[in-house]
Amino acid sequence: MTGVTTGWTTYETTSATLGALAADGATGALSGEWGIVYLSAGRVVHVESPFTPDLGALLTGSGAVPPDGWWDAVDRGGRQHRVGHRLVDSGRLAAGALELCHLGALFDAAYFVLAHDTRAHRFRPGAAHWLGAVRSVPVDVVVRESGRRRALLDRIWPDPDIDTVPLTRVTDAGTADLPVRRGRILTQVDGVRTAAQIASALACRTYHTLVELRRLAADGLVTAAPPAPTSLAAAPEPRGVVWDDPDTALLRRLRDALEAL
Repeated sequence: MTGVTTGWTTYETTSATLGALAADGATGALSGEWGIVYLSAGRVVHVESPFTPDLGALLTGSGAVPPDGWWDAVDRGGRQHRVGHRLVDSGRLAAGALELCHLGALFDAAYFVLAHDTRAHRFRPGAAHWLGAVRSVPVDVVVRESGRRRALLDRIWPDPDIDTVPLTRVTDAGTADLPVRRGRILTQVDGVRTAAQIASALACRTYHTLVELRRLAADGLVTAAPPAPTSLAAAPEPRGVVWDDPDTALLRRLRDALEAL
């Protein structure tokens, strides 16, 4: 259903609003300061945030789907909200791979939408995302997983600014013996890029990039960059990178748990 009987505007947080919309079985898009949550029959089907690379950027940046293949799927399937189906039907991406990639992008974006859990701004009944339904997730699962991620990040280094502001390396800090993934992320810290831009440059999942950046901050290697001159241009994105996918096992467990509901 798309009609909403609950006065969602009365709720002070996005998570509470999502709970009310889920109870109503609502379909539509809930927008806020940190992103947009798309619902279908009260379940989350997609989440977007300006603080995370979108699914297309991850798929094309990793080489899983060539850019022309991605845009062909968008051109041919976007109006019908079937971009995901188009990728699978064309043979460009296996259905299981799409589900795992989609779940990763969904939970990464949901972390930012719910991290500060501010009041939602707008609900558009009936709105659907052009990607189409790939895997729906109960609202309570999304809220719970976002809280788990926030708690883990805060245990590593309790400064949420690391997640969103441009970052810089600490001068004269030693970098010997860093794990490969952490060292690779550190090379992208240039005083301009944010965590989302670093994740996009490496075609990495944003959450695992945040984990490594907070560890780097805890080790005294990374800190928030001072405000940059407005004329300073962003560094070019590196090419030819390989998609690092450290959370595939977690996503498989989440998918299996969803299938068991």
